Amino acid sequence: MAANQLRPIERTVQRLRGEGQTTSEVAWRLRRSPGYVRRIEELSRIERPAQPSAAGASDDGGLRPIERCVLKSRQAGAGYAEIAARLRRSPTYVIQVERFATMRTQMMRA
Repeated sequence: MAANQLRPIERTVQRLRGEGQTTSEVAWRLRRSPGYVRRIEELSRIERPAQPSAAGASDDGGLRPIERCVLKSRQAGAGYAEIAARLRRSPTYVIQVERFATMRTQMMRA
């Protein structure tokens, strides 16, 4: 597996083991049990599906969950007061979230 897909602990364990340290030595350095280090080694060899980048490469357009919720509710015809009550926020806040989400969506398209 490519090193950029590994978690930091997995990279550290692989690096230390690659330097010739034993499982017990790595465990002592990381203040973990040898069993934990062995499990990390085994799990780091398993292929994982590629993760979408944090820059918004997923299909949600890079919007936060609350922004997606507000836009979806507005498209379904819900009013600001109704959405605000459901989210336990003020209608002014919902309007602000909708405007910001719309702006972000337009910027992503451009």
